[in-house]
Amino acid sequence: MKRFGETESIGGRNARAGDSSATRRSLSSPHERMETIKGIAVSPGVVIGRVFVLDEERRRIPRRTVPVAQVASEQERLKQALDQSVLELSVLREQTSQQMGEEAGKIFAFHIGMLCDPSLTKPMQALVENERVTAEYAAWQSFQELGRRFAAIPDAAFRTKLDDVKDLSARVIRQLIGEHKSLLPKLDHKAVVIARDLTPSQAAAFDREHVIGFATDLGGATSHTAIFARALRIPAVVGCSRATELATDGLAVIIDGDHGALILDPDEQTLEQYRAYIEQRRLFQLSLTELSSLPSVTRDEVAIELLGNIEFPEEIPLVVDCGGSGVGLYRTEFLYLTRDTEPSEEDHFQAYKKAVELSAGGVLTIRTVDLGADKYTQQQFETPERNPFLGLRSIRYCLQSLPMFKTQLRALLRASAFGPIKVMFPLIMSTSEFRRGKFLLADVMEDLEEEGIKYDREIQVGMMVEVPAAALMAETFAREAAFFSIGTNDLVQYTLAVDRTNERVAHLYNPGHPAVIQLISHVAKAAKAQGIPVSCCGESAGDLGYAMLLIGLGLRTLSVTAGSIPPLKRLIRSVSITQCEALAEKASGFDSDVAVTAFLRDQARKILPEAFDGRSAE
Repeated sequence: MKRFGETESIGGRNARAGDSSATRRSLSSPHERMETIKGIAVSPGVVIGRVFVLDEERRRIPRRTVPVAQVASEQERLKQALDQSVLELSVLREQTSQQMGEEAGKIFAFHIGMLCDPSLTKPMQALVENERVTAEYAAWQSFQELGRRFAAIPDAAFRTKLDDVKDLSARVIRQLIGEHKSLLPKLDHKAVVIARDLTPSQAAAFDREHVIGFATDLGGATSHTAIFARALRIPAVVGCSRATELATDGLAVIIDGDHGALILDPDEQTLEQYRAYIEQRRLFQLSLTELSSLPSVTRDEVAIELLGNIEFPEEIPLVVDCGGSGVGLYRTEFLYLTRDTEPSEEDHFQAYKKAVELSAGGVLTIRTVDLGADKYTQQQFETPERNPFLGLRSIRYCLQSLPMFKTQLRALLRASAFGPIKVMFPLIMSTSEFRRGKFLLADVMEDLEEEGIKYDREIQVGMMVEVPAAALMAETFAREAAFFSIGTNDLVQYTLAVDRTNERVAHLYNPGHPAVIQLISHVAKAAKAQGIPVSCCGESAGDLGYAMLLIGLGLRTLSVTAGSIPPLKRLIRSVSITQCEALAEKASGFDSDVAVTAFLRDQARKILPEAFDGRSAE
């Protein structure tokens, strides 16, 4: 297994080129076994680093081995976890005996006795020594075996001890995993985090100087965590299935965020290939820096507005540096998803005011919170929804959580006194929803008037087009909305009936599906007929081929992650509107999403070959 002290990367904040002799030496240890796991590319870039595994306490612990030199430290970790568990139980026993009597305290005496029983602890240590497994796996496997033995005994008294075994297992494993997690903020090397799944709050807590990428077993291309990875500008791959089972702390790893690959314990040939790719991508990125100050116009002088998608106000300077002219989508739900408490009106206001100030008069489109289909809000419900993506989410959630919604609207309006803001309601599917949202905004305006608080009385109110119902009713909505923003992330999901966070059906999620293209075309025509602006702020807008399609369908504003702006500007300055319209017409004639995707990629490669590395998209 390879161990090394330096990291190579491209596409993230720590990207740098070169291949130092120290890195070559540390990566040239004898090859044991290379594993390539295909996943879903969610944040671009490539990094070569060292694995840091984050397990979950309540799930099966994967069997992972450690180097011979690490066996002793794993045995010591196991001993300390057992000792600490006994100490905790002793305190619980004393407290319970005092508060509820000696009889109640005896429950914990039994637990302590089990953890001190050599017939349980010695097999754990033997597993670590003989099979070189992690302390977590040794403990989990031993408790599993004990539980099976108890369950097989006919005597009911033994079967009732199963809960005790589960409780002890959770306690000891919590000690081990908690101890391991505590090392994450103390990393002194560049690490790639590998976990079963990650929440945005977990990702937000990463030390950005040392965590250079991540991969997860679960997840989809447009999940909140995937979006957050793009905001952090670190390469990420999700839906990697058995990643946590195969990965081992300290193991050499490559994250290919461009093509959705996780490579564990890469051999020297693979490392050399990726070093070459890293250098190629570095040179391409350098070639784009000169574009930031140039106008985003086609060869026939048609302006295409390039805006940024952000999760935090602090991202706005990066959007501008990359050549964006403003913010097309500010996802305000991250005010909730990255903290444990609900943000106050002042929290909202300070965030929006900062965004206004950093925008310096540029476009700033703020979407009201899109909550409901996430762990944060599902945990608030007494009974979590069975299918949250079709449940109480987004504007529906806001309209049933009026105090929270009005708090955000007040803050938005207060911030509008400091500079231009556009307000956008998400997941609108009926005119009644949109009208009620506007009514509530007007209601809050009246309150501010009475309180003598300044706000922009001419603030524009638009809507996201994210469900087929809204797209099909675009003519009606165009008479009531100041602007449209097509959210392809959800539009694809709802049109194709594909859960965008489910890695098992990820291959079916394709914005190039003919039905999706027809809906976008319909929305663009309706907006043009009514004379209102229409943009696309979905992740697909950052794809070079798909961007040409959108322009050909009539869109003149694209909102993407900051890192996608420079190559998009290069593409836009290399094509004409006539060229894009011809491409859109031909793409609209295909009856297969596979054919559309291949065609768009081929056309983009012809125009901007340096953006592609020559490897297969598959």
